Amino acid sequence: MDKDIRILLVEDAGVMRQMEIKTLNSLGYTNIVEAENGVDAVEYLKDNPEIDLIISDWNMPEMDGFELLKWVRGNQPTAAIPFLMATGRGEKKEVEKANEAGVSSFISKPFNKDELQEKINEAFGIKTEDNGNKKKEPRLTSGGKVRIKAIHIQITDHLTLGVMKHLIKKGELNPKHFELETECMPSWNTVAKALEDGSADVAFILAPLAMDLYNYGVPLRLVLFAHKNGSCCVRNKTGGDDSHGADFFRGKSFYIPHTMSIHNMLGHIFFRNIGLNPGVTGQKGVDVEFEVVAPIKMPEFLAGNPDASGYLVAEPLGTKAIASGIAKLQFLSSELWENHPCCVVAFQEELINNYPDAVKEFTEMLVYSGKFIEQKPSMAAEIAVDFLDPKKELGLKVPILKNVLTEPKGIKTNNLYPVVQDLDFIQRYMHDKMGIGSIIDLNKFVDKRFADQVCSESDKSAAKSYVSEIDLASKAKALLEKSDSDGRDSKTKAVLNMEGKYLRFSLGKEHYGIEILKIIEIIRLIPITPVPNTSPYVKGVINLRGNIVPVIDLRLKLNMPEKEYDDKTRIVIVEDEVDGLLIRVGLIVDEVEAVYDVKASEIENAPDFGNSDSDEYIMALAKTETAIFILLNMGVILKPEKYQKAG
Repeated sequence: MDKDIRILLVEDAGVMRQMEIKTLNSLGYTNIVEAENGVDAVEYLKDNPEIDLIISDWNMPEMDGFELLKWVRGNQPTAAIPFLMATGRGEKKEVEKANEAGVSSFISKPFNKDELQEKINEAFGIKTEDNGNKKKEPRLTSGGKVRIKAIHIQITDHLTLGVMKHLIKKGELNPKHFELETECMPSWNTVAKALEDGSADVAFILAPLAMDLYNYGVPLRLVLFAHKNGSCCVRNKTGGDDSHGADFFRGKSFYIPHTMSIHNMLGHIFFRNIGLNPGVTGQKGVDVEFEVVAPIKMPEFLAGNPDASGYLVAEPLGTKAIASGIAKLQFLSSELWENHPCCVVAFQEELINNYPDAVKEFTEMLVYSGKFIEQKPSMAAEIAVDFLDPKKELGLKVPILKNVLTEPKGIKTNNLYPVVQDLDFIQRYMHDKMGIGSIIDLNKFVDKRFADQVCSESDKSAAKSYVSEIDLASKAKALLEKSDSDGRDSKTKAVLNMEGKYLRFSLGKEHYGIEILKIIEIIRLIPITPVPNTSPYVKGVINLRGNIVPVIDLRLKLNMPEKEYDDKTRIVIVEDEVDGLLIRVGLIVDEVEAVYDVKASEIENAPDFGNSDSDEYIMALAKTETAIFILLNMGVILKPEKYQKAG
C-alpha cells in the first residue's frame, strides 16, 4: 500500500481528528488534508479533485458524511475516489445505508490502527488476510474436551471470566467438558466482528449490541448476564468550568463507549430529564453531543479536551479518572437504574446445539466465579489487575479495583440470571425514544435453560424487573445536583492511585517521597554546567552517559533555604510524562534514605501548609508504621514551563 497517498480527513471534533491523524501517522500516512465538515470538504474537492482517499465522519454540522458521500459519488471528477466512512453509528442498518450510497468501506468508531489499515485496504480493493478463515484448531481436544474461545474487553464488567480463568489455572475449578481460551479485544467493534465471522465462541458483549447482531442474522443466544450495574458517569474537572446543574453540560460533548450500549441509553435518559436534548452532531436542537470513544481512551480524551463535559462508561475507567484528578463523580449507573443489565454472555448457536454439556458447565463456573467476586473482593481485585491490564496499559492498581468491587452501589456479580423484561425495556426505549436498534423476539434470543439449571432458586426468584420510565425520570433529576461528598469524593478516590513503592529522602528536617516507578537512577553529585537565563533553582545540566539532563535544586524549588552540598548529597534522576511529553530531570536532594511500600490506607490527603507557591507540588501525606513523609507531585514539579525564568 502506497503510504504517500493524499488523504482528505473530514471530522468535526478537533480532539478526535487529531487522534485519527496520529493513528494515520503511526501507519505511515502523513499527506493529510483536514476538513471540519462536509461543506469544507466539498469546497476543497472542487479545487482539488485529485485526492486519493476520503475518510469522513458521519455526524457533522452543516453537511454530514452521508450527504458528502452522495455529493462525491454524484460529482464526475470525484466519483471514483475511495470513500471510507468512519463513524460512531454502530448499528448494522447504518452499514447497509452507507453501502447503498456507494461507500468503499465502513469502519465504526472507536477503532485501532490495525482496523483502520484493514479498512483502507478494503477501500482500495486490496484483500486483507481474513483471520476468521485461518485454519482453526479442531473443535475437540485430544482428550475429548470442547475448545471454547471467550472474548472480552478491559472492563470490570467482564471480570467473572477472568476469575473463572484464574480458578481453572489454579485447579480450584476443573472443567470436564471444555478447555478455555480467552482473548482481550481492543474494541467493541472487534468483539462484534469475531462473533460475526465465527472466530469466537462466546463473547462478553454489550446487550444492545448483541441484540443488534442477532437482528441482522448473527446466530447468537444470550445465556447469562455478565453482571449488573458497574458503570459510572463522571464530569470533567480539567476545563475550569464552574457552571452548575445542566449548564455545565450544555453545548459540550459527552463520551459513550458505543451507540448500541446501555451507556448511550442511560445518558439519554439523564440528559432528557434534566432539560437537555442529547444527540449526535448535526442533529437540530442538540444541547449535548454524544461522541463514541473507546473506553480505555476516555480518561486521555477527557483530560485533553475542555469542551468535553464527561463520560458514562464501565468501571474501572470512571474511578481511575477520579483518582487521577481529571474528573469528579456525577452518579453511579445503579443510582439511575438499580440492578440494570449491561454486558451479557452470548454464545454461538452452533456451540449450544452441538455441545450443551460444555455450555452448561461454562455457565455454572461463571455463576460460581460471580459469587467468588462478591465474597472475596480483595482477591478478585488482584486477579483483575492482571486480567484486565496484562500489558500494563491502563496503570490499574489493586486499591482502585478493590474500591470498584466493594462499592455498595457498584457492580454486582452474585446473581447473573437473565431478566428478559429488562432487555425488553432497553430495546423498546432505544427503538421508540432514541430511534436506534430494532425490536427482536427475546424469547428466541435468550436461552435460559442453562441458567435455569445452574442458578439457585433464590437467584431466580430475585431476578425480577423493577424498572419504570417514571422512576428513571425522577431519579435523573435528583442526580443532577448530586455532589460527590458522600464518602466517594474525589479526594478519597485520589489516594487509590497513589499506592506503591516510594523513595524517601530528606531536605533538612523534612522528609519527602517520590514514586519508585518514576525514578531512573540515583547518582552522586557530578559537575553541573550552568545554563543562563533560567530560574534560580535550575542549577544547569549534566552529561549522563551521553544524555543531557537538566538539574534542579529541590530545596530551592520548594522555597527552602539553599544548603551547601556534601558527601550525602545525591541527584535523583526522575522521568515522567507531562502534557504528553516525556520529561527527564535530575533532582538534587540532601540525603537518600530508604524505599517504603506505601498502602492506600496509609495515605492521607495533603494538608494546607499555607504556602501557595509550594503547596501545588505536594500530592499527599504518607504515614506508615515506621515513617511519615510528604509525597511529591512530580507531574507539577516537572512541568517544562516551571524551568523557564519569568519575564
